[in-house]
Amino acid sequence: MFAPFHYAFVQRGLLEVLLLSIGAGLIGTWIVLRGLSFYSHAVGTAAFPGLVLADGLGFSATLGAFGAAAVFALAVELLARRRRSEYGNFTALALVGALALGVILASDVFHSGANVETLLFGSLLLVGTRELVLAGAFSLLVLGGSLLLGRRWLAVGFDSSTARSLGARSALPDLALLALVAFGAIASLSALGALLVAALLVVPAATARLWTRTLRSWQLASVGLVLVEGVVGLWISVQANVPPGAAIAALAGGVFVVAAIPRSTFAVAALALLLLAGCGGTSGAATVVVTTTQLGDWTRVVAGGQIEVHQILQPNTDPHEYEPRPADVEATSGALLVLESGAGLDQWLAKVVSQAGGHPPVVDVGASGLVLRPGDPHWWHDPRNAEAAVRAIRDALVRVDPSGRAPFERNAAAYLAKLAALDRRLAGCFGQVPRGERKLVTSHDAFGYFAARYGITIVGAVIPSQTTAAQPSAGDTARLIALIRREHVKAIFPESSINPALAHTIARETGATSQYMLYGDTLGPAGSAGATYLGTELANADAMVRGFTGGARHC
Repeated sequence: MFAPFHYAFVQRGLLEVLLLSIGAGLIGTWIVLRGLSFYSHAVGTAAFPGLVLADGLGFSATLGAFGAAAVFALAVELLARRRRSEYGNFTALALVGALALGVILASDVFHSGANVETLLFGSLLLVGTRELVLAGAFSLLVLGGSLLLGRRWLAVGFDSSTARSLGARSALPDLALLALVAFGAIASLSALGALLVAALLVVPAATARLWTRTLRSWQLASVGLVLVEGVVGLWISVQANVPPGAAIAALAGGVFVVAAIPRSTFAVAALALLLLAGCGGTSGAATVVVTTTQLGDWTRVVAGGQIEVHQILQPNTDPHEYEPRPADVEATSGALLVLESGAGLDQWLAKVVSQAGGHPPVVDVGASGLVLRPGDPHWWHDPRNAEAAVRAIRDALVRVDPSGRAPFERNAAAYLAKLAALDRRLAGCFGQVPRGERKLVTSHDAFGYFAARYGITIVGAVIPSQTTAAQPSAGDTARLIALIRREHVKAIFPESSINPALAHTIARETGATSQYMLYGDTLGPAGSAGATYLGTELANADAMVRGFTGGARHC
């Protein structure tokens, strides 16, 4: 039952929860009392442009988020200074502006990737010293603020008009409260992310209010509830292999519902919680950890069943939006070897390895003799790069398990022959199509290597970026539609891991077909045509040839 708490990364998560609980529980009571629940959620979400700016310019994400949150808090206070009754409206207005700025920065300026997504959704499994210090500082500031300004906050919370008529007219205490709420949202980023901070700052306090009658008992119950929900939520996340932030948020919401319904349902709720906790479970440390589906396929082929492989990314998932799961961190903590794709695709792995404990060797397969295109991480779509990657995997496995040299080399040699045969077959397939008809439009810029290898002209992409975190603007879409019409493009190719809705819309606007799907960032699920690397590249070539020729030819 207590096995998950033996891992160093879980212990750090517990310490983070402990440090946050005092500040989150106390500030939560003031948030609920003063009607700032929406504001507390909004200020965390409004940190988005700061996260993007920090990621794009290469400075501290915490500093960027806090700067954005401070600007947001100041903007709301200035807008609502003379019209307090419309505080919620002005909060919503400022939030919309912040989100819009964040989307523009992410899509059109920095083309931000997985770093921002991690901060939006959080990861309690990857906290380090900086996050622990920030959580401790937050709790100390909230404790000090409650002792010094608590009476003023309480008086204004009960009757703001009377409090001001009695002399409580200075705006500084209220500004201090808003600043502490913003600081709390930023301090909670590492645990829950900007989108779920209310699970710590609002929900426990709202729940505890149902059980208590005095402010002091309310505050103590809120602190205790934050701590208990954080610990139990973290335990559930490890046992069920779900993201810890989501587990804590779901648990907090469930406890609130249980608190608001008759006592007879407590036993049912407790039983449901135990059943949830018993589901899943971690599978133990894997010998080799790989990040992508392509690396997983190649490593299993070369290992030939002699080595257990833990693959982090799964079929039809987006590597640009990865959030670590407990089983991934656990596997990494005991890994004999870690393989990363490199070239910027899985840069989140460095933090997973550093926070997991243990010191496995990490091999950047993308830097192992491959021919790379600047800024493009989708190198595996050139079979020649796949050959270099298989050799790198073979050599890495031999280094960590010399006893398996003979089968590793034999398996790799057989697979390298298949890759060479695949390359020849694909070249023959595209040789059926005149060069002028090989015009490619995909969901995002994932096929530069494939196009360069087989003489395909890339006309454009629905998402004009090599990361799916970007968003197309109306102007981008309009220009792409005009270009497709001008170039007489016959097919638009959606990708399996990306929502195809916009691709289908553009196809309807231009008269092109969008019935042929490609495997861009990941392989397909078991049983699909793209379940293996060889199958994926052949399926992609077949889909392209059919699309280029209006279905007249195929591979």
